Amino acid sequence: MAKKFDVQLDFHPFIRVEGVVSRDFRKQKIDIAQYTAVVFTSRNAIDHFFRICEEMKVSVSQDTKYFCIAEAVALYLQKFILYRKRKVFYGADGTNKSLFDVINKHKDNEKFLYPCSETQDNEITTWLKSNRCEYATPVLYRTVSNDVKSLLDDNEYDIICFFTPSGVKSLFENMPDFRQNGTRIGAFGSNTSKAVEEAGLHLDIKAPEPEAPSMVAALERYLKMVKE
Repeated sequence: MAKKFDVQLDFHPFIRVEGVVSRDFRKQKIDIAQYTAVVFTSRNAIDHFFRICEEMKVSVSQDTKYFCIAEAVALYLQKFILYRKRKVFYGADGTNKSLFDVINKHKDNEKFLYPCSETQDNEITTWLKSNRCEYATPVLYRTVSNDVKSLLDDNEYDIICFFTPSGVKSLFENMPDFRQNGTRIGAFGSNTSKAVEEAGLHLDIKAPEPEAPSMVAALERYLKMVKE
């Protein structure tokens, strides 16, 4: 993309992820072994779910079903389990709606775990509740803002793309007086888009969408439009 459009692409993590220690997890009083299905929306959730299971010596049943937001997240499970399609399901286009469609087909008699950070996706919990699913939301990791003040002080970027609401939060924690002033903003996921708009920023690049299932595709689409 950099060569194609003659642009500079830099990657800077606005946040870092810290795992909840097993001592703090026990205070949540959630018995993982009692649940028959797990909902994953990120690789971080997968990493910390199996980390906690290992630390607490919890044996995850081979019959456990896994519902993932996207195929890329589902495939990441191969790092931890014997991947079998009959127990791993994922949404068609990376949206919450496609995830709900998949869960809806298999939700009968299941007890769901939705491992998350402190900033959980309320749309998912609302859907589980409204569809009378038995579920729990163990907090397994936290997102912490990185210091990116020096990066932002230069104000040299024409576009900033966010992948999580926590990234938007980090922007304003680093620069409370940030003004967009023509900087284009991209966001991946409905919650990130919502966080951008609630922060009073104008959203220029949005993913996933039918024509742009990834941030890369959305960014390329935007650059093509600008170049025309």
